[in-house]
Amino acid sequence: MWRSWSFIIILLWIAMALIAPLVSDLADRIQLETLLLSPFQHAPLGTDELGRPLWARLLAGAQTSAWVALMVVAISASVGTFIGMLSAYIGGWFDHVVRWIIDAFLAFPHLLLAIALAAVLGAGIGNLVLALSIVGWVGYARLARGQTLSLRNRYHVMAARSLAVPRYLILWRHVLPLLFAPLAIEMTFGIAGAVIAEAGLSFLGLGVQPPQASWGTMIREGARYILTAPHLVLVPGLTLMLVILAVNRFGDALRDKLDVRQ
Repeated sequence: MWRSWSFIIILLWIAMALIAPLVSDLADRIQLETLLLSPFQHAPLGTDELGRPLWARLLAGAQTSAWVALMVVAISASVGTFIGMLSAYIGGWFDHVVRWIIDAFLAFPHLLLAIALAAVLGAGIGNLVLALSIVGWVGYARLARGQTLSLRNRYHVMAARSLAVPRYLILWRHVLPLLFAPLAIEMTFGIAGAVIAEAGLSFLGLGVQPPQASWGTMIREGARYILTAPHLVLVPGLTLMLVILAVNRFGDALRDKLDVRQ
């Protein structure tokens, strides 16, 4: 039951992100005569401290979270998979250097490292994507390296090597397709991690900047009015929780589906 609900919530999240550009003007329109209204007074979910409808801001925040998550996962997975595969296949001093870099990154908590990078790079959605990508590639590199180490001695890889097939073709045709299942599962959990990291950094003021909407920014701005207008925190907070929970549950289902041992 939860798996079907998770899929529905993910589809709703994607639909919200696609609809957001249609209401972008409404999400940023300041209406002081309707500020801090309760749900269903002026808008279905009420209005914020500047009179903007909360449902429009929620859609804009969904677009931000989806875009950041997809960009971070795409960059991190591409870079990490390439480095991990190359490190395991080449071996030698190159593999030692890559393994040392991976261990150095893993020695720091990812979120704290992302906060430090975002503070150095500066606020903004572009720097936010860059900071999360610098932190996120390590997990994919470690996974790709471990899988490639177990695949490089397979018979089909050794046969291709004996036929003098170029190294890049061996990795592209014979190794990468077998990495699809574990990488797809890792990418699913990476999306959930990127969403909550984007919200956390935006909450701290190191991510998305006003007037651009973000669920983390909405929670930060609504925290000042939590006693008089709790819906400003509850609506984006519950939405963020449901999306992360749905993506994680979808990742669990995908892992069970792609597990050949079951």
